[in-house]
Formats: sequence, structure tokens, C-alpha cells
Amino acid sequence: HFGSKKEAPGGGCSGGGVGPFKGRSPVAAAMALKIFELDRMLEGVQGQIWDRVNGYKHWKEELKKNEGGLETFAEGYKTFGLLREKGGVTYREWLPNAKQVFLIGEFNNWENTTSLSGEGFGRWSVHLPDKADGTPVVPHRCQLKVRIETNDGQWIERVPAWTRLAWQDHTTNLFNGVHWDPPADEAYSFVHPRPPKPENLKIYEAHVGMGSCDPK
Repeated sequence: HFGSKKEAPGGGCSGGGVGPFKGRSPVAAAMALKIFELDRMLEGVQGQIWDRVNGYKHWKEELKKNEGGLETFAEGYKTFGLLREKGGVTYREWLPNAKQVFLIGEFNNWENTTSLSGEGFGRWSVHLPDKADGTPVVPHRCQLKVRIETNDGQWIERVPAWTRLAWQDHTTNLFNGVHWDPPADEAYSFVHPRPPKPENLKIYEAHVGMGSCDPK
């Protein structure tokens, strides 16, 4: 997520890790994970692997405590982004390293006039009630970005992480998020039913070795 300086659990090429990602001894790792018996080439990176295992366990528990569990968090599109609710729209983003946050776009001339408030656990949000005539403050097809002051004083702009559409500005080659909320007569309706949920996890693609220090 943008706005955070924390690296992914077990990131980098150090062996031991720190905090909740601290690695285990090679002996304990070899006893606990069968993968070390199956692939002896992993013996030299057991610390990094345990960083990732322990990091996964840590964040799984954090998400269970703060977000209702991994499955609920995976449906973040129902909570984050720009959503229609309560007679207006609510914009919510996860920005754990933010000092202050503004929603900017065509609707406010890209100025810092729409500030977000912290909700805890890195969440920031703002509710924008509809205008007196019932029209939304942020109209359909409005281009947007989120402007962030980080805790170390840097100012950055990003496309909202949960945006449903992004358009490229071909004069700068940069992208803007787009609020997509068409009227009912223009909204797409699905023709076919949703496929059934598979019983087992299916891995579409695995990039083995991409995160390695060794450029293979």
C-alpha cells in the first residue's frame, strides 16, 4: 500500500529478521518445514523463509483482530475506495504512514480542500454528502488522486488503491483514478451467473526466484 514505508514481511536479503518476523534457528527450521528436507539448496536461506512464515502468521492475526479476518479483508472493495452510502459517497483508504491525507480531483480543482480523518489501524476516510439538488459531489467519470503527507514530511500523490478505473494522461504518461458510478440506464448488468466457488485453492501463476538477490 502506498503511504507506508514498512517492507513486506521477510523482505530483503538479510537472514534473521526483526520484531514479529525474527527467524528461527536452522535446526528448528529443518525440523518444522518439510521443504528443507526436499530441497537442500534452501538450507542457506532458512532465516529468510522463516521471516516470511512468521510474518504471514503475524499479519494474519492482525487482520483477524482489526479487519474481521483474511477473507473479509480480501473483500476490501466493499469497504475501501469511493462507495455510495448514507446519502452521499464515502472515500476510505489504508495509509498507515500518513500524517495527513486529501482527496483531490476534478471535483475540487485538484486542491487540498477535501481532507480525510484517521479511523485507526491505518484507515483514513471522508464522507461527502450529496448536494442540495441530490447530485453527487464527485460525479460519474470524475478523475481523482489521493495526496498524502507522510510521517517524515514528504508529499506524494497516488491513484487510489481501490479505484475501479484509471485513465492515462498522455501529456504526462501518468494515471488518474476515475470514479465510475454510471446512472442506472447506463450501468452494465451481468448476463451469466457467477461461477461456483472452487473447493480448493488454485494457483494461476508462480514466479519462482523473482524475489531473489541472485539475478537468475
